Amino acid sequence: MLACGLALEGSAADRLPAGFLGSFVWQSDDARLGGLSGIEVSADGKRFVALSDRGGWTRGSFTRNAQGQITAITAQPVTLLRARGTAPLAGGRGDSEGLAIARDGTAYVSFEGRGLARVLRYDDLAGPAANLPSPPEFAALPLNNALEALAIGPDGALYTMPEGGGTESTPIPVWRYRKGQWDQPFTLPRLGAFLPVGADFGPDGALYLLERRFHGVLGFSSRVRRFVVRGDSADAGEVLLQTRPGQHDNLEGIAVWRDRDGAIRLTMIADDNFRFFQTTEIVEYRIPG
Repeated sequence: MLACGLALEGSAADRLPAGFLGSFVWQSDDARLGGLSGIEVSADGKRFVALSDRGGWTRGSFTRNAQGQITAITAQPVTLLRARGTAPLAGGRGDSEGLAIARDGTAYVSFEGRGLARVLRYDDLAGPAANLPSPPEFAALPLNNALEALAIGPDGALYTMPEGGGTESTPIPVWRYRKGQWDQPFTLPRLGAFLPVGADFGPDGALYLLERRFHGVLGFSSRVRRFVVRGDSADAGEVLLQTRPGQHDNLEGIAVWRDRDGAIRLTMIADDNFRFFQTTEIVEYRIPG
């Protein structure tokens, strides 16, 4: 299917490192396309995999103009994730939120839901799933504020964190999966009412955290922070981007890559919640190299 949209020019990040590159509204006649909460982008920025929060996924490619802005999307129909057998994930168990794909193609998907916070491994997203073990802390996560963000570090370790829990002064817990077990090596400082919804490790080895804040009728604002992770610790972080309420839709997924000019590119995708008044929007910002 081919989707058409408008790449918008301008700047939306006053006095912060990230500069606005473009926004593209993804429209499609696929009834399953929506609720997109995770995205992974190839190293050259041409191909992507997107994850829906209703247990579906799709892969496709971007068409870009000479300035590197997205002008069209070609994508496969949304396919439902499978459980261990051939059937799709059971009802109530398909609130898929975070997506991370390893260098060898292995895909990991994080979930939320009452008592259902977990991570599944897929050798192939079109194939059956395998459950990763879950630490007891996962079972205590809030119903709709569990494992939103998921990322793979330079060493191949898997990192995840919940959207909610605690107060505005409570640090964000980060869990790491490596060598068959989970640990909690560090926390990230929480700044105000923004909540974590997406994460990715960039080609520079840093952890990029996408956060959002809901402002009621004014819509959503988004923020991206960058952290240097070394072993079992992370630094205090740097704010790269913070948008005004309503500037973009409900950005939930982030992919970080380097463009041909050597700049870091942030590609983010919005969850339209399958509501007619929201949009499936892909937004890109650029951080000069």
